[in-house]
Amino acid sequence: MTAIIETLRQTADLGGPVVVILLAISVVTLATILYKLWQFSATGVGRHRALKEAVAAWDKGDRSAANHALSASKSYLVPVVEMAFGAGPEDAKRLEAEAETRFARLEGGFRLLDSVAQLAPLLGLFGTVLGMIEAFQSLQDAGSQVDPSLLAGGIWVALLTTAVGLAVAMPTTMVLTWFESRMDAERVTAERAIATILRPLGHRDPAASDTAVVPHRA
Repeated sequence: MTAIIETLRQTADLGGPVVVILLAISVVTLATILYKLWQFSATGVGRHRALKEAVAAWDKGDRSAANHALSASKSYLVPVVEMAFGAGPEDAKRLEAEAETRFARLEGGFRLLDSVAQLAPLLGLFGTVLGMIEAFQSLQDAGSQVDPSLLAGGIWVALLTTAVGLAVAMPTTMVLTWFESRMDAERVTAERAIATILRPLGHRDPAASDTAVVPHRA
């Protein structure tokens, strides 16, 4: 741990204030990612086996089995499914709104991660531009006694900020993409559950098939 802290301190000393800002942003980003992982785990994101069993039982018309399976589910969508069990097709919009309310809670922090993914490379580039300006100013001040190592040293220090910015942005983008894909799957699960409960196959009128229109033969 001491070696890591020393490395970060040296990087901040070389890169200047922009690197310090990027390091601070990386700490906030890491804390946000860890919190979202805990939140997804605590709310049962992706763990809907019992809930799906309840929906499947309801679809077959077995309400007792549906309620029993739902009581065993730890999913955050249980309240929405319970509401759907006592609702009708006219309540579809209300149920979708209830599900979206829960999705919004889980998506809290996504905007921050998206901002970091977009702004970190720009901050790194900004630091590089400032470093290049400083390097060329040092080259100008040297006058006729130009030392190539002076310019080379200034350039690599300036490029350090771009590298730090990319190092912050790339993993953030990957994690955010994974979070968003999980939420897309959650929406599909909720929409299918609501649609199945409101229009179950097991509750359709069996006589409906007998009322089909038979083509008239001439």
